[in-house]
Amino acid sequence: MRVLTYFTPGTTAEDFLSRQASEQYLIDSQFLAQDLRQVISLPQVTHNLLGKKDLFPLNPDFSNLLIPTHLKTNRLQSTIKKEIALKAFYADHYVLPLPAGHRFPMEKYGRLRDLVSQLGGIQLENAPTVTDTQILYAHDPSYLIKVLQGTLSSKEQQEIGFPWSVQMVERSRRSAGATLAAAKLALTEGIAGNLAGGTHHAYRNKGSGFCVFNDSAIAARAIQKEVNSQLRVAIVDLDVHQGNGTASILENDPSVFTLSIHGENNFPFSKELSDLDIGLPDGAGDEIYIRALHQGLEILDSRFKPDLIIYLAGADPHEGDRLGKLSVSKEGMRQRDECVFQYGLDRQIPIAFSMAGGYGREIQSTVDIHFQTIQTALRYQQQYP
Repeated sequence: MRVLTYFTPGTTAEDFLSRQASEQYLIDSQFLAQDLRQVISLPQVTHNLLGKKDLFPLNPDFSNLLIPTHLKTNRLQSTIKKEIALKAFYADHYVLPLPAGHRFPMEKYGRLRDLVSQLGGIQLENAPTVTDTQILYAHDPSYLIKVLQGTLSSKEQQEIGFPWSVQMVERSRRSAGATLAAAKLALTEGIAGNLAGGTHHAYRNKGSGFCVFNDSAIAARAIQKEVNSQLRVAIVDLDVHQGNGTASILENDPSVFTLSIHGENNFPFSKELSDLDIGLPDGAGDEIYIRALHQGLEILDSRFKPDLIIYLAGADPHEGDRLGKLSVSKEGMRQRDECVFQYGLDRQIPIAFSMAGGYGREIQSTVDIHFQTIQTALRYQQQYP
């Protein structure tokens, strides 16, 4: 169900879920390729979905913060030993040659890996690259060719926010590969992570907002095509900016549920339609933010039973972020992570997480929030059976 939600206390979740409608939508052809010389277009298929135009506001009642308890079903694909190391994939040694004064905080990734390397129970892994075939699960061949050949126009590079370089291509491949590798490992180990990723502004046919390839969409599609076609994936995007590219790519895919909780007045200013969007006001703070998250997970639980969660743990809702505007404290960020990981643990749903955005006024504050997410993930991963 494609739902647009705004935070205004009032209406209950039951009211929100009462209205339904159905409509036919045509899914775009999916493209597979062994390489760029062999592009195969699959037949078009149709699915029944609730209509894209079936929109109505949610004014949630956050008086009850408890998420309903369900019988646990083990979605993990094998028995897991206790105290298994949490796998975390990195690609920070692929550094982009950015001009002086560029606002993207490339330095945070190396600092984060340095901290994580000192944490017991973590196994750092070099991020693999995604193949052309895997990229084409979520992106157009024409766009991939332009990225690989360096023929993106000046306007396209400007929208991405990075000048084209060989390093940009390699790092983008590995960032997506890290999320896919984490997703595959999570299926057998409970939780695994990407120390970068969360490139949710990349569309099927273009990049945007420091995002070249959409790692979450690629991972979701690759897991279904390469592991189990019946797997249902929920993408829980808690970056402060709406996951517009992810929502667009997966708009007509009923096997993937897209949930985005973001600043309503923040970039992107023209939003796409996720399965569930919760747009929060500037200065929301801890209480509103955490209540909105509980409400969002409750709606996810009532509408979609995922076999895997891809969690974008953006640091930019933090009060120290220069672009975030949501004013969530470090403690509130910890509670956010705990809420998501507890949701997965209670239902035995594997979770692959990525770091997503973070633009702290002091770069160390962003690194500290990301590191706190890693520490929380490790604590919960050790509780999976």
